[in-house]
Amino acid sequence: MHSTKTVALIGTLDTKGAEIAYARDKLLTLGVNSFVIDSGIMGLPGMIPDLTREEVAQFSGRTLLEIQNSGGRGNAVEIMQIGLAKAVSSLYEAGTIQGLLCFGGAEGALMGAHAAQSLPIGVPKVIVSPSASGRREFGPFIGKSDIVVMHSVIDILGLNAVSKSVFDNAVAAIAGMVSWGGTLPKSTRPCVGITMLGQTTPGVMVLAKDLDDAGYETIIFHANGIGGPAMDDLVESGVFVGVIDFTISELANSIHGGLHATSDSRMRAAVTLGIPLLVVPGAGDFFNQGAVENLPKEFLARKHYRHNTVATLVRINSEESVILGERLAKILTGATAPTCVVVPTKGLSLIGVFGGPLYDPDADRALAQSCEMNLPAGIGFERVDLDINNEQFGHHVATKFLELMKQDQLRKL
Repeated sequence: MHSTKTVALIGTLDTKGAEIAYARDKLLTLGVNSFVIDSGIMGLPGMIPDLTREEVAQFSGRTLLEIQNSGGRGNAVEIMQIGLAKAVSSLYEAGTIQGLLCFGGAEGALMGAHAAQSLPIGVPKVIVSPSASGRREFGPFIGKSDIVVMHSVIDILGLNAVSKSVFDNAVAAIAGMVSWGGTLPKSTRPCVGITMLGQTTPGVMVLAKDLDDAGYETIIFHANGIGGPAMDDLVESGVFVGVIDFTISELANSIHGGLHATSDSRMRAAVTLGIPLLVVPGAGDFFNQGAVENLPKEFLARKHYRHNTVATLVRINSEESVILGERLAKILTGATAPTCVVVPTKGLSLIGVFGGPLYDPDADRALAQSCEMNLPAGIGFERVDLDINNEQFGHHVATKFLELMKQDQLRKL
């Protein structure tokens, strides 16, 4: 059975040749072609690939020999994964591959994941590795992409009853994805990016419904240190006509290096590209830490909230709120499209309202005053005497955003 679908099949063929060959043959039985890529650096390949390790190396701008002599295994892997990502991206753009499957140990899986992250959202990607378990950090595997990471249970060395069972499922998964999925983000309606956390969900639900009724498609991002940057990437890709950054917890986390902290480029995409931006300092009243029993004494002494067994929300004080306001104003400096900050004065989160465990109106006022004082001319600022999750506040934000969109349309005439 012939298929027009082809999967990039990645592995270090000096140690995973038999396993990759097994996956290649299994894909064919399911009617899916494969394009085998050798990501190995040392040793001899155990099968003939469609793209050799020497060719992969060339995509990095180095020869394989140069990579082998680059000063240690870590350096070699880092250079090789650059070449692998460029090779995979080139193959996808040429229409050669429609998905990716990688079998790898610690380094092999990371190289494959780096390549998978170079593919657009919607392109099927599966990584199979023994490293997909325990307390391992999953950020390097997944990044901001939609990668499926599958635990191999045993190490990937040889074909046996357990490995074949796992590999069969992985092959069936990627075959199904490329055959019946693989849809890239596309909408018939103008799209709006919105940030949200559980602490701001009720407010977002209201405004999203209003925008939907107005003809927009809302795409919501979990502002957990990955969601915001992922939204910024899609802003740069031209997916959105406007953005409502309703939840700035990632900026708040950056003050203390919290679990949801991001880089200084957070939120800059909308400003730089000149699309309408409405900012609400939602969840700007706390930063994220781990389990409450592991909190440093300095944070334990503050107001805090045990969100669950592995997460604690720690209150930002007035001094830090001033810093946050300054940073937010600085980020918005240079905006050319209609831009506005809307502050709910009666609470920035579900737990930051009167009677809530993180209630601190002085700190909230400090954030608002700092932001207003430092915002450049031309950027709107307003206070609304409601809490962030009040239904009327959600309606207000939606109405304000629609006004910004109208202003932007007039600006472009």
